Amino acid sequence: MTRPTPADKQVTSLVRDATAAPSMHNAQPWFFRYFRSSRTFEIHADQARAMPHSDPRNRGLHIGCGAALLNLRVAVLHESLHPETLLLPDPTTPSLVATVRLTGSAAGTSGLGALYPAIHRRHSSRFPFEERDIPGAVREELQAAAAAEGATLTFPTSWHLQEVLELTREAEARNITDRRTDEDLARWTRTDASSAAAADDGVPYYAFGPRRRGGRTPVRDFAGSGRVPGRDAADFEYNPQMALVSTAYDRPEDWLRAGQAVERVLLLATLNDLACSFASQALEWSDLRWPLRDPVTGTGHAQMLLRLGYGPQGPGAPRRPVPDVLDLQP
Repeated sequence: MTRPTPADKQVTSLVRDATAAPSMHNAQPWFFRYFRSSRTFEIHADQARAMPHSDPRNRGLHIGCGAALLNLRVAVLHESLHPETLLLPDPTTPSLVATVRLTGSAAGTSGLGALYPAIHRRHSSRFPFEERDIPGAVREELQAAAAAEGATLTFPTSWHLQEVLELTREAEARNITDRRTDEDLARWTRTDASSAAAADDGVPYYAFGPRRRGGRTPVRDFAGSGRVPGRDAADFEYNPQMALVSTAYDRPEDWLRAGQAVERVLLLATLNDLACSFASQALEWSDLRWPLRDPVTGTGHAQMLLRLGYGPQGPGAPRRPVPDVLDLQP
């Protein structure tokens, strides 16, 4: 076994920042390998944490890995280094989704490193938000953040918003009676204090938020058909502010770009005091995903649906210990 070096402390810190990223059901489907000699990270997709029913193509898995990659890039820049990044660098190793080599100084690079303070502040919030519009200037900043990662961010309005909400409701109705969806929830949710305390992944009961009593906001109910003692009900927004992340193509590299775009948007939103959550229910059904696309162009592939607004920040979800997700190599 290789003895740790002083630089390993920095590597461990970088991976801790990377793994603060969101992922589907907080499955954390990633594994990092760091090569000291070349100062290179490998990011691997962990197929043991895949969801064959809810995510049969591993699209969501790649989006989660992309979000972790974005966090790693931000953290590297924060350390005044430059992250030389390659997506899917080795076709013979499908699990290898990206490499990041630490090179030289970050002088002259974009302001991506300025997002670092949001990495550990960003949490999914499944609580009601205020009926207060996000200013146009902030929306434009969020759209620019997505574009910088090769994706498009749109804010559905009018009949398109109505269509998005109806498609999400249809997905929620299907999930109620779908046995395999229940299996996914059972694996990745912690519905009581003892199971939440013992877990370092999944969605704990205290992050479920209240049950939706009224409003049109799509919020996934991680309790499913079960009950959480003491859980309240609440009215959510009647006019939710949704944001749709799309890419021109629908390949694994596009899913990775979408994941980076989603996290870049979420970090910037957090710095702008916005609360955020995911509404990916319709994206998990192939026949419902396609109609979500931008109706103006009629093109593009919807990758993620976000809910943004002003409201309480959600609680932090558990994270796997860094030694469980990092392998140090000579």
